[in-house]
Amino acid sequence: MGPPRHPSAPGGRASLGPPPDVDRERSGAVKIALFITCLADALFPDVGRACVTVLERLGHTVEFPHRQTCCGQMHVNTGYQRDALPLVERFAEVFAPYDAVVVPSGSCVGSVRHQHEMVAERFGTPALVERVRAVAAKTYELSELLVDVLGVTDVGAYFPHRVTYHPTCHSLRMLRVGDRPTRLLQAVEALELVELPDAEQCCGFGGTFAVKNADTSTAMLGDKMRNVAATGAEICTAGDSSCLMHIGGGLSRLRAGAKTVHLAQILAATRDQPAPVPGPAGAAR
Repeated sequence: MGPPRHPSAPGGRASLGPPPDVDRERSGAVKIALFITCLADALFPDVGRACVTVLERLGHTVEFPHRQTCCGQMHVNTGYQRDALPLVERFAEVFAPYDAVVVPSGSCVGSVRHQHEMVAERFGTPALVERVRAVAAKTYELSELLVDVLGVTDVGAYFPHRVTYHPTCHSLRMLRVGDRPTRLLQAVEALELVELPDAEQCCGFGGTFAVKNADTSTAMLGDKMRNVAATGAEICTAGDSSCLMHIGGGLSRLRAGAKTVHLAQILAATRDQPAPVPGPAGAAR
């Protein structure tokens, strides 16, 4: 089976498959690299650790390349495309040796798949374009890697909470992850999954959008928080720490009761090692 067809390819919906040299029958371990992302590295390192926990539990090897840097999304999104070139070059170089790259962020995977080739074509060389394409084809958001490449939905998790899922914009519209995250959540022991009203509406974060358009962002966040509250869920989860930071900050200011936990942390939780759920003061409990 060849490399995946991404959403930008003819035919619309992504048809993801294993990267080259990955055995879909799972007869052997897959050599996976973790791309931590800037936000997880600086603010939410436990999300990266949770990704490793889940994948190692399934018998795969996960490495953390220390030479990794930002994917360059922030530069491209704010108009500094040429300045993103060294970051695009670094990403292609660092992650080339691996069978697959896992990322706990649909936003950053969207950048790797949809922005890196554009930057390489405009400011790089034909050789860089080919390297970028090869690495992008094996870079996956966590739920994609688990469901499409490794072929699992039940990862042995236990999470006895009422949970609602927010599909983040990049995972929904750029990656088209569809029901992959909810299939994973439905397989978690003791988890009660409740549907989020108007789930496909943006939470209002959008990176610098929340700063440049604060009033609009706040209004969008208000809608999202009302919908989360309507579910009666204890936990709102998603595949992007950035959106969870935005939603969680709003919920904490309202003292709404619901908390935010990344999808990876729910999947990493077991009876013996439960996920840390934020308490009223923001500390884990």
